[in-house]
Amino acid sequence: MKVTDEIIKSRLEKLERLKEEGIDPFGGRYEVNSNSQEIKEHFKEGEEKTVKIGGRIIFLRQHGKACFANIKDAKGEIQVYAKYDLLGEKNYRFFTKLDIGDFIGVSGKVFRTLKGEITISVEEFTFLTKSLHPLPEKYHGLQDVELRYRQRYLDLMVNKEVTNVFILRSKIIHKIREFLNKEDFLEVETPMMHPIAGGALARPFETYHHALNMKLFLRIAPELYLKKLIIGGLNKVYELNRCFRNEGISIKHNPEFTMIEIYQALADYLSMMDLTERLIKFVALETLGSLKLSYQGQPINLEEPWRRMTLLEAVKKYTGEDLTSLDKVKELALKLQVEFQEEENEGEVLDHIFGKYVEPNLIAPTFIMDYPTVVSPLAKKKKDPLWVERFELYMAGQELGNAYSELNDPFEQRERFKAQKKEKMDEDFLQALEYGLPPTGGLGIGIDRLVMILADVSSIKEVILFPQLRPTED
Repeated sequence: MKVTDEIIKSRLEKLERLKEEGIDPFGGRYEVNSNSQEIKEHFKEGEEKTVKIGGRIIFLRQHGKACFANIKDAKGEIQVYAKYDLLGEKNYRFFTKLDIGDFIGVSGKVFRTLKGEITISVEEFTFLTKSLHPLPEKYHGLQDVELRYRQRYLDLMVNKEVTNVFILRSKIIHKIREFLNKEDFLEVETPMMHPIAGGALARPFETYHHALNMKLFLRIAPELYLKKLIIGGLNKVYELNRCFRNEGISIKHNPEFTMIEIYQALADYLSMMDLTERLIKFVALETLGSLKLSYQGQPINLEEPWRRMTLLEAVKKYTGEDLTSLDKVKELALKLQVEFQEEENEGEVLDHIFGKYVEPNLIAPTFIMDYPTVVSPLAKKKKDPLWVERFELYMAGQELGNAYSELNDPFEQRERFKAQKKEKMDEDFLQALEYGLPPTGGLGIGIDRLVMILADVSSIKEVILFPQLRPTED
């Protein structure tokens, strides 16, 4: 029998003994009046006061008629001290039979040991939940990255830095809302199931609604619904939303991801550029306390003016090639040994060049402006109709955001949709445009990637609690 199997067998036997003694091994409510962090921070005021905390045992050691344990709660961990003389023979013996991983409630006075550690002297304890599996060792038992993602609950138990990443993620989202609410934006919710996949160029997930006898798509973006709200008179709106794209998985991509989309009437892409910079600076300062970051060993200074370059200027800067016409894009791609499919249009091929030669070099915050119309079907054209008023934000060598002046000409929008050769056009959206969309700026920011940079982690799986993974083999 494996060691793990023996441990589980022993714990199951303890479970049965608990039941025999009339103790519920999976107990109920336990009232606490403090937590590990408060006790430590306010020790001077709380010394010798009785506290009640509850948590998981993560360390246990016995010395004759005294037993020390470390209890982990939501705020950290604290040492507790169980003594034979104080608990009595039966309760002390019971305490020593606890296992690492068990949940208990503890009541007792706070004191400081001779070694200076703030500790709770156990006067009473309540058994709350029996753990039937041994916990992984903190430094050796959960190094398998794939296992960490599949069993995130174990990862959170033993890796404090992982917990800190998700606490930071929550703070980032809170501060995004705080900033936008102060700017008088209204938070809204739009459907996650769409009759027509739209709002972005991506492959959707399909589902089926039996009662309505119709195919639906999980949203790839909320854009078209949010524009309808601008048409309806809600001049400043945002949605923190989950999106689904049936595409590849990588360190930068997950098929289910979080995005914020923001729309403002009587604005354009330059307005959204200013908003983006102010928003991210606010969030970084509020959550990290500084505008000077380090990402994977590379310094990033958010204080300095953020660079602004057109797409063609960026290609010239990092390839040395002056691209004066889109007609020459495929020729340039061949010269630079950039792979592309023959059926791809010039805008798509230009994106391949950009991805290979430009994107990895954009470490400092950089707005790349003015994209080909052919790859921007929802954006307003510039005076030169080959280009649109659009920008993408890059930082740490990856795209963080996408924004443009929204196309509000219903006739041109219809023609753009036709050019995409869509099976079915969104006639409701086109009709809404005919009622009049005011000049509008729209912005989308990938929350997962923003958290990656602010948390200084290299993979999107590190900032998504339960990332999508390939199924394990039976």
